[in-house]
Amino acid sequence: MLSAVQELAVALTFPPTLSLCLLGCGILAWLLRRRRIGGGLMVFAFAWSLLWSIPWFSAQLRGSLARNNPVVAEAALPRADAIVVLGGGRYGNWMSRDSVDPDELKTSRLAAGARAWLAGRAPLIILSGGNGGGGRSEAEIMAAAIAKAGIPASALLLEEGSANTSDNARLTAALARKHGVRKVLLVTSTVHMPRASLLFRDAGIDVVPVPVPEGQLGKSWRERWLPSPYALWRSGRALKEYAALFAIHAQNFVDGHAEPVPTDSEM
Repeated sequence: MLSAVQELAVALTFPPTLSLCLLGCGILAWLLRRRRIGGGLMVFAFAWSLLWSIPWFSAQLRGSLARNNPVVAEAALPRADAIVVLGGGRYGNWMSRDSVDPDELKTSRLAAGARAWLAGRAPLIILSGGNGGGGRSEAEIMAAAIAKAGIPASALLLEEGSANTSDNARLTAALARKHGVRKVLLVTSTVHMPRASLLFRDAGIDVVPVPVPEGQLGKSWRERWLPSPYALWRSGRALKEYAALFAIHAQNFVDGHAEPVPTDSEM
């Protein structure tokens, strides 16, 4: 039951989906002669998606997720047993070049992981990402890409079975324990970091967040205030993170209050 509620909550985080649901409810209320309720729901449905399609509001929402994990220069990071880089990036800028300077790619997770390794923060890099159902795994693609930044294959461990962040945490934790890794520098986007670090800690890993910054919001009126599908998509991703965080805390609460299963000796 809780799983179904979680899936529904995540589905409704994309603003147009929630707006369509509210619009349908509003139309139904209007047809049932609940004009005030129906009109209010329809107005709210349009306003909800319009609000989150405005770049400034989208940036504020995403920034609220990043607030507790400020970006830190790699040289200032503590030492750890390994650097974990979560998949989800784009590698076109890597694969199209013979060599890559990680300092040029400030918003790349893979570049942040390479910079931390080159700064001597950890001896290993764990690349986490499955294949999504076919072809090479994302971890394998990441390994081919990061080699262009001068990272040797001997410094890499690949986790290739994950399909989502929960898998990233569970499977990477198992791989880490196998290699004696207890403390990691966790590299992912600023928006993804709260959920990812929580899941990794729940999996028993000591985590130091290494959030990768986003590009800056434009300064012109159009870049800040003109609604756009891209801003709406970015808002949806942030709202999904909030819904997923709520689901994790709810699951942890339920698990913490669940009755223990009796052993054979207690039955």
